[in-house]
Amino acid sequence: MSSPLGILGGTFDPVHFGHLRPALELLEGLELDAIRLIPCGIPPHRQVPIAGAEQRLAMLRLAVEGVEGLEVDERELKRAGPSYMVDTLLSLREEVGEQPLCLILGLDAFLGLDSWHQWERILDLCHLVVAHRPGWTLHEGISGPIQQLLNRRQIRDREGICREKAGMILFQAVTQLDISATSIRNRLAQGQQVRYLLPDPVLEYIEQQGLYQEKVNEYRAVK
Repeated sequence: MSSPLGILGGTFDPVHFGHLRPALELLEGLELDAIRLIPCGIPPHRQVPIAGAEQRLAMLRLAVEGVEGLEVDERELKRAGPSYMVDTLLSLREEVGEQPLCLILGLDAFLGLDSWHQWERILDLCHLVVAHRPGWTLHEGISGPIQQLLNRRQIRDREGICREKAGMILFQAVTQLDISATSIRNRLAQGQQVRYLLPDPVLEYIEQQGLYQEKVNEYRAVK
């Protein structure tokens, strides 16, 4: 039995409490060795982030500073080309050897897993921990290849992700805050207050850098 290493990817444009609170609960509730927060370099499934790579990295570091067990990993920002998770997992597997890896996904991302690049390889490299809201049941919205995957791989407790280095799917209820980076960017572009949606040091950095106030509007104009 070995304590797993958690992995949480995202654009983090910007990082907010909707990312951080569930991560902290999973870190403690599953007794993970740590959680690596990995900012995406070039997202394969969504628009290019508004904040630059160094800015998103700086915000993440400010957000987790002093929080034991939450770590920032910049490997995707250093890698050329689209930031495919399978490539990230391959590099992590080389680094950690046989230690269990747990890729943390929200429910929406899990339901769309079969659209990912080389998605069939993901469970050869890691476990999946699917964070969901309290009270949600497995019968909501799951079918097709994802349902077949669950039938073969789902487990019910933490011990399963400690015994093996990869291959299992665990659902875990967390406090889900209805906060999105899009809504934060839009509020900033409209001159509205975003305090209490993200850590104060991150907000201070955004204000210092002048982030999002104009770039959201510029992006809309281009579209």
